[in-house]
Order: sequence, then C-alpha cells, then structure tokens
Amino acid sequence: MLAIIGGAGAASLTGLSVQQRLIVRTPYGEPSGPLIIGELAGRSVLFLARHGYGHTILPHRINYRANIWALAEQGATRVVALASVGGIKPSLRPGVLVLPDQLIDYTWGRQQTFFDGGDQAITHVDFTEPYDGAIRSELLRAAAQTRVPLVDGGVYACVQGPRLETAAEIRKIRRDGADMVGMTAMPEAVLAREMNLAYTTLAISVNWAAGVAKSRMEVSQLDAAVVLERRMPDLLAILLAIE
Repeated sequence: MLAIIGGAGAASLTGLSVQQRLIVRTPYGEPSGPLIIGELAGRSVLFLARHGYGHTILPHRINYRANIWALAEQGATRVVALASVGGIKPSLRPGVLVLPDQLIDYTWGRQQTFFDGGDQAITHVDFTEPYDGAIRSELLRAAAQTRVPLVDGGVYACVQGPRLETAAEIRKIRRDGADMVGMTAMPEAVLAREMNLAYTTLAISVNWAAGVAKSRMEVSQLDAAVVLERRMPDLLAILLAIE
C-alpha cells in the first residue's frame, strides 16, 4: 500500500477520500496524529501529517519512529514523503519540484534507529542510496505523464531546525555538496529503510536558502507560503498518476 507523509503546507491532501481516521499506539509513543485511511484516484492510501494536523510539531520534536512504525504496521510498503526545502543550487529556484537522490544529515539528538533496545543485536542498514530507486522511477514517470516538470536528483541537507540557517551555514552546506536544505528527511528516511519500506522524498523548493539570491538578507516565510499554494496542484497531479 502507498503511504503519503504530508509536510509543511500539506497537512491535508486534496482529492483524498477519507474512509477512516485511525489512532495507532506504537512501542515508540504517539505518532504525529491519527492515520488517515482513504482512497486517492481509486487507490487505497495511508496519509499522515508529519507536523500534526494543526502543524504544531517542530521538526526536531517529531516522533519519527512512531510515524514510520505506524505506517508499516498498517500495511504500507511504499512511502512518498512530501517536503518543502530551500534552494541552494541555482536551478532549484522557488517553485521548482525536485526528487532528491542523496542526503547529508546535520541533525543531532534525534532517535535514529529501531535497533537500540536492550538485547537487540547491533544492526547496520546499508544507506548508500538513501532513496528507493523504484518509487523514484515511478514518480518521474508520473511527472512525465502529467507534464509536470520535476528535477531528477539532488542532495538534500537535513538540518536540525526549527530556526532557519545562517548565510554562513548555507555556504558551508553548499561546499559539502548539498543542493537544497530541509529539516525532516532524517531520520525519517533511514527508519523507513530499517522497516523495509520503499521511501523517497518529493520536495518543493519554496524559497532560496539563507544568503542565496533573493534571500541574501532575509528568508521570507510569506513568499514560501505563496509558492506552496501555487505548486500544490502540480504535486497532487504527480501523486494521482502513481500506479
């Protein structure tokens, strides 16, 4: 079953026919909210708002383990995680949809694994390619079918938040090889890998990162909200075309 994790600006999903709201208890505490079981374009899907349905949970406070465990427990096999990012690479201007293919993790203090309890054996999952190739290919096919431009590839730098970055931090992150910056891809992606879920991020560049182009002196949250509203129909069109 396909699961969709809604990010900033996507606490609900237009076109999703809600059949059930399910409160799931997990060994890791409470997920961000009830899981929505519904239909999207005639396909059964699970939906979860990463930041809660009132967008009240800060990135570093999200219970990523509970979220991923709940989706897997309810039968998810594939996960498309929606996210907003700040563009660092010149081609990732505000409004561009992008399908990253690599990650750099700058977060700290987040629960990074399911394999850390008591007598559990030490487990090292392979994370060479952090995003699942099959679901990425399906999203690229869906974008081509709907004629929605989608950038194929890019390095997502995941930072701690909740504050935005300094211009100097973005210069460092750029030197490290990142193309975009966000706050939620980790540990979400590695937890999905540990649960054998095919996972990928589908991102919208909502603004320039700090110190870049129009954000040279200040990052505008108002501009980001306008971009999100404008591009959400295109993002939805891609989701509707997934087989």
